[in-house]
Amino acid sequence: MRLLDGVVRPYAWGSRTAIAALRGMPTPSAHPEAELWFGAHPAAPAIVRDDARENTLLEVIDADPRAELGTLCAERYDGRLPFLMKILAAEEPLSLQAHPSLQQAKEGFARENERGIDVGAPDRNYRDENHKPELVVALSEFHALAGFRDVRETVDLLRVLQVPELDSHLGMIAGQPDSQGLRALFTTWITSPESALSTLIPAVLAGAIRYLESGQDRFAAEARTVLEIGENYPLDPGVLAVLLLNRVTLAPGEGLYLPAGNLHAYLWGTAVEVMANSDNVLRGGLTPKHVDVPELLRVLDFNPVAPDDIAPSIHTLNSELIYQTPAAEFRLSKVELDGTGLRRPSSILFDVPGPQILLCTTGSIELRGPSGHLVVPQGRAAWLGDNDPDVIVHAASAHTTFFRGLVPGH
Repeated sequence: MRLLDGVVRPYAWGSRTAIAALRGMPTPSAHPEAELWFGAHPAAPAIVRDDARENTLLEVIDADPRAELGTLCAERYDGRLPFLMKILAAEEPLSLQAHPSLQQAKEGFARENERGIDVGAPDRNYRDENHKPELVVALSEFHALAGFRDVRETVDLLRVLQVPELDSHLGMIAGQPDSQGLRALFTTWITSPESALSTLIPAVLAGAIRYLESGQDRFAAEARTVLEIGENYPLDPGVLAVLLLNRVTLAPGEGLYLPAGNLHAYLWGTAVEVMANSDNVLRGGLTPKHVDVPELLRVLDFNPVAPDDIAPSIHTLNSELIYQTPAAEFRLSKVELDGTGLRRPSSILFDVPGPQILLCTTGSIELRGPSGHLVVPQGRAAWLGDNDPDVIVHAASAHTTFFRGLVPGH
């Protein structure tokens, strides 16, 4: 068992307070802090604290993949930790994006290699051969757009905005209220010339203002979101795409699972995120970065989903809340312990083989095993390799919360 320090990723949409406060650092931070990575991704591997030495988790795993990952995991994932665990802190909306399936990623990676596009080039879509299913679990109230909304709901929304410029577009899905109608409308919007967007988007924003002023509340969250995003991206077709997506609000502890093809954008809040170890993103707008419309359209799943369809089911096992998803690369669970032992157990035993990361988000925990003990404070994590003996995790404070990431089936 080893102590892990996460690596801060300073993207512009990040918070100057959330991650700094979690780590016990001064706030506000000097720069936006968007993500805190705990994993072995080559772009920003976590730092391993082991006695007086300092290595990266990537170096530790590379030195002995079978010992750290277990033989089955090392063979299946070519000696790599198959998941990346993060704290995500969004102060502003992220880009509108989707991720490819495993087959699409393999084909896209090979295709761009054949075309000679450097893997680090800004116009590269596929930086590896892997898919990127991901799960977020809210630490604070967390807001997102995720998946295409039921078409009947979208028809109602477009009608109540009372925007004449939308009439012809509304007909595309009112007359064909299914995935094909959504594909036709989304394609029309995302390929519209700036001259058309310069008329349509302001008209939509004016309709959203009128709707909010009318005092109606059925689509108030959607109207406010369109206005907020339209203010920052006044001629971006992604503003119109917002009208087609589910507007989701998660309470702390609630989760959202995003499979391949799901169009989404995180809007605001702090969450734990775990994903397959990939950097493949197809963007659809709300960003100055590369947007490849034909490739995005190729990977998108236009089948409408309800928010409940993409909320993971939660299985309770003693003090552990397990967020169940179909992802083969990861399993995430949440554990709350009580140092006093009055309201919850004060400890929990883990005996599952394979690699694990225990990320402490409240209080502190103490790991005890045959090889000694390790205290993990809030904002840091512990690495348990396959070769580590079983450990008992104790609450080292009155109230402790930590998240456990592992590879299922090992």
